[in-house]
Amino acid sequence: MTTSDWLNLNHIWLPYTQMKTAQLPVPVVSARGVHLHLADGRELIDGIASWWTACHGYNHPYVQTKIAEQLKKMPHVMFGGLAHEPAYRLAQRLAAALPGDLNRVFFTESGSVAVEVALKMAVQFWLNQGQRRTKFVSFRHAYHGDTFATMAICDPEEGMHKLFHGVLPDQFVTALPDSKENHNALDHLLAQNRKEIAAVIAEPLIQAAGGMKFHDPEVLIDLKALCDRHGLLLILDEIFTGFGRTGTMFACEQAGVVPDILCLSKALTGGTMPLAATVATNRIYEKFLSDDPEAALMHGPTYMAYPLGCAAANASLDLFESEPRLRQVAAIATQLTDELALCRQAPGVRDVRVKGAVGVVQMDQPVDAVKLRARFVEKGFWIKPFADVIYITPPFVIEERELSGLTRAIEEVLNGR
Repeated sequence: MTTSDWLNLNHIWLPYTQMKTAQLPVPVVSARGVHLHLADGRELIDGIASWWTACHGYNHPYVQTKIAEQLKKMPHVMFGGLAHEPAYRLAQRLAAALPGDLNRVFFTESGSVAVEVALKMAVQFWLNQGQRRTKFVSFRHAYHGDTFATMAICDPEEGMHKLFHGVLPDQFVTALPDSKENHNALDHLLAQNRKEIAAVIAEPLIQAAGGMKFHDPEVLIDLKALCDRHGLLLILDEIFTGFGRTGTMFACEQAGVVPDILCLSKALTGGTMPLAATVATNRIYEKFLSDDPEAALMHGPTYMAYPLGCAAANASLDLFESEPRLRQVAAIATQLTDELALCRQAPGVRDVRVKGAVGVVQMDQPVDAVKLRARFVEKGFWIKPFADVIYITPPFVIEERELSGLTRAIEEVLNGR
């Protein structure tokens, strides 16, 4: 079968795409390491690790072997009433790797659902104590997913879900406490509304899909202190930042902050299988223990904790233990800092910033993402700009020369070469 036999828009509905004006996407036939092999024989170096998931690169032989072994044994079995070793072992390992007493793991299939479960846990934590708290505090430039409840806590004015503003339940959306003024505003908001707030939710260190906005660890420290002062729960969404992306295994470690609930996905399986986890502390978990069956967390996705995904995640954690991933991230950060600095003088560039294996060139106005993406493909690179940012989040195994190719491509395109 040739590409022309299947590549058309007759039946597909693409993500984040206006289908009336949509162009055909780039057809990929295989992937290995940091390379995407295209149907026409070309290769692209992937600069965004398939939406930040492929931390070990594509088709890592160890991960593939572990998936194949599990596939032969049992690809899936329901998690309600039955147990399998990969999920239980993975839960133990996540609990050991996470800070504090984040040790109660609830598995789902996607990041959005992991956040939905976190919100549900927070609301029911209070309901089980006879308190009705249904509001959440989130932050400008926040993005937490595309499902209904997660859309409600995304930035309602600047985010991709602004069309739904006024349709979704109103929540409290304010500025991160990154200044004295914003600290005081958040403090006042929490004080005035604490009896109806179930939790505060934030993306630690980097607000990713909201524009790759960075903030210092001190912001998280202040946020945790404010939650403690007002007796509120703190949820941290580490779906993007978890598993080494910011330079530590989990971003919250850089602030020494332990949230009440933490969400994981993306790189959990090394970019091989959809899997997510919502992890709670003992404080949260214990409020669900009761002689009343209705006090239980009534949630259970069909493919919850499916064995193939758990096998992949266990293999990914093995690689973090046996291969120098965090040292590789540190090297990527140094190289990105040095090489992206050349972009500062390019026309229209407002800012260049780097955090771990995340490099961002922010423009002074929104870019023509489709046009720029095509230019990068012509040069042999997969870089997917959005809004006013051109960014790279490469696999951690990328070689120095390959990363230099990515940064050079950005500098050349910005300078019209």
